[in-house]
Formats: sequence, C-alpha cells, structure tokens
Amino acid sequence: MVRKLTAVAALAMLASCAPETQAPVKVRALVRSSNGAYEPQEVELKTVTNIVSLEGKVARLVGGASIQLDSNDPELQAATTEEAVGKALLKKEGRPVAASYITDAQGVLWPADFHTWNLVTTYYNFERAWDYFRTTTGVREEELPQTTAYYFPEFVLADVSADPQLDNALFFAPTKSFLVLPFEEVQTAPLAINASILTHEYAHLVFNRRVYGGSALPQAILSWSLAGGQSTPGLNVLKSMDEGLADFHAYAASCESRFGCNTRILSSSFEGSTVDDRDLTNPRNCMTQELYQQLQLTNFTAFSGREYQVGTMIATALFKSAGNQAERQVLAKAVADAYSDTNVAKPGLAQLTRNNLANQSNFTLGVAVRAIVQHLPREAFDLRNKLCTQLATHLLVPVPELSQGTDACPASTNPSTCGTTTP
Repeated sequence: MVRKLTAVAALAMLASCAPETQAPVKVRALVRSSNGAYEPQEVELKTVTNIVSLEGKVARLVGGASIQLDSNDPELQAATTEEAVGKALLKKEGRPVAASYITDAQGVLWPADFHTWNLVTTYYNFERAWDYFRTTTGVREEELPQTTAYYFPEFVLADVSADPQLDNALFFAPTKSFLVLPFEEVQTAPLAINASILTHEYAHLVFNRRVYGGSALPQAILSWSLAGGQSTPGLNVLKSMDEGLADFHAYAASCESRFGCNTRILSSSFEGSTVDDRDLTNPRNCMTQELYQQLQLTNFTAFSGREYQVGTMIATALFKSAGNQAERQVLAKAVADAYSDTNVAKPGLAQLTRNNLANQSNFTLGVAVRAIVQHLPREAFDLRNKLCTQLATHLLVPVPELSQGTDACPASTNPSTCGTTTP
C-alpha cells in the first residue's frame, strides 16, 4: 500500500530530496488509525534538526552499523570500562541515514520510499514517547538526552547464533542505544512503525536511566546474575518489573493518542496468542502458585521468558487500578517517581536494589510494587485502595508485605479472586 501511494504521489508532486529543516516539520508518517491499522497521516516533528538524516533532540538514526556480542571476543574480554565494552561490541559504527521526500502543494513532506516511511515513523514514535515521559510522568529533559537508534544494523548474538537477529526492536543497554532490526516475518506493521512497541522500548531507556543510573552494565544485574545454579529471586523480580512497567507506559501513552487506549501492545505487528497473552484485558493475567514459586526459587537462566508473563500481570494490575485519564496520569507519574527516590521512608527501586546487592532475596515482588503505592499522592485514597487490591489480586503478594512502611497499602486491603474483577 505504501509503495502504491508513493508512486501515485510522485506523479502529482514536486520532488525535494533535501528540504530545509525548520521545526516543526510537517510530514507524513504511518500512524495508528481508529481501526487499528497504520495508515499515512500528516504529523509534525517538533524536535528534528535534520529531516534528511532524521536527527534531532530525541534521537539520531544511524544505518549500516554492525553490533556483535560474542563472549569469546578478545576485545570484549579485555574491556574494563563501559566505554570499552561499547566499542568492543560496535564492530562498524555506521553512518547517518538519508531520507528522501516529495513535497506537496501545501508544503507537507511525503516519504518517497519504504525506508523513508519507516525512518520518519520511527523518529515520530520516539518523539511521542519522549514527550509522554516529559509531560505525563515528569521525567526531566536532561534525563532524556539524544539517543542513537541503529536502523537495520547487523546484530549478532554469537553465543546464540552466527546469523544476524531479525524481526525485533529493542533498547540495548550495553551500547546505550536502540536497535531497529531488519524484518522478514513481521509484515503487517514493522516494529518501528508500531507506536506502542517503540514506547515500550523507550520505557526501558527511562528505567535504565533512573533505576540503573544510565549504566550500560547495571550493578544489580551483574551482581545478582552471578548466583550460578542458585535461585535469583531479586533478578527475576527486577526484570519482570522492567517489562511490566514498560507495557503499562506503552498503554498509558496510547491513551493520549488521537484514537485512544491500546491494551494490546503487540497488535498490528503480531497476531494470535502472542498478542492475546500480552493483552491487559486478558482475564488469565493471574499469578499462579507455581509461577510465584518459580519467581522466588528459580535461576534466571531457567526463569528467562517468564519475566514477560509476570510483567503482564504487573501491567494488568496497574491498568485495572486507573479507571480514567486523570488516574492514569497520576499512576504513571507515581511509577516513574518510584524508579528512584533517596527518601529512606519510601526508597525507589534504584535504592532498594542497591541496598540489597548482598542479598537479593530481600528484593521481593511485594517490596518492588509497594514502591509504586508509596509514591502515589497521599490524597489519592481511592486510587491507592484500588491499586493495592489489584496488586494483591493479580500477583498473589501477601497484604502484610504490601502494607509495611510509609504511605503503603492499608492492612484492610482485601484481594478478590483473580479473573473475576473488572477494570
């Protein structure tokens, strides 16, 4: 559809391969419509400084890069600093992308080829995510500096496969960058075009900056992953929180879009159970005793993959707690505030992980989600009560664990049977 549209437009419009950049820039991008499909719509890029190379305050898009992670790489083994690790992984730095446009009679830029559609939409989605975290959650601009986004890089995880990874978009902390990988199987809406998926990935960057201090090699992950064959309860919880809160932010940000809330984060790019299992309205998003035990007793190597299950349950509890836009905004800010807080009465996740580096079993699911409750405004009584009920219901967290400390859940919190409650 995009190629046909571009071909028709090319006959009727004047070509302009290198337009001047003066923000805001009016341009066509692929935006989610009311029927869930991604269609060409006019948007404004408000932070872009070079519309051809798609560089601006939010992101810098780079093509032709090669990133390879190989535990046997001598350069990686010799690296002793985060900067050295990044250089060891980046085998080819790449170069700025070069987008091509056609200008219509109203001065709106139309992407002239598929990759330009993809690039423009990628920048637009990152810009929307950046704006959501700035305006809704209160994250300061200085915490969200320009981030490199490698477009269609060669990304090899040598310990897994010698073939480059495909069909993914991710925040890759070791290089402090986003990776938008080439795709083969994903055809309906490539991941870079999917606004919810890119907001989810941008949320990982915010989590990294606030919880891990922007570290490429977070201390909690390194320390807690060294447990060998022993259980890694803290690491399991931490990774589950990262995934679940990213899903909640993707949902909350979608509610501020033109066509409203999207509880199916992966829809348009995937289908079937892959989408249904991450749908925040799915009545099966309930912790089981077996999964709760695995969270506490399993090594992350064996637990890997289940962090998405637990994360969806966390996101569902948050989703069901906020019944309107005002409550969603209050809750989204509380989540971001809970990432880091030096107040000893209600420490953030950064402080909780740092305080328990020597004993990760103290960083429980209850301790982690309680930090969110404690960062709700004191006057938000109804929202606090709903959140406490949903957390206890969906996560099987004992109420005494949720009710300890300042501004925590009331001891009277009464969870219901999961799967029977409504938002």
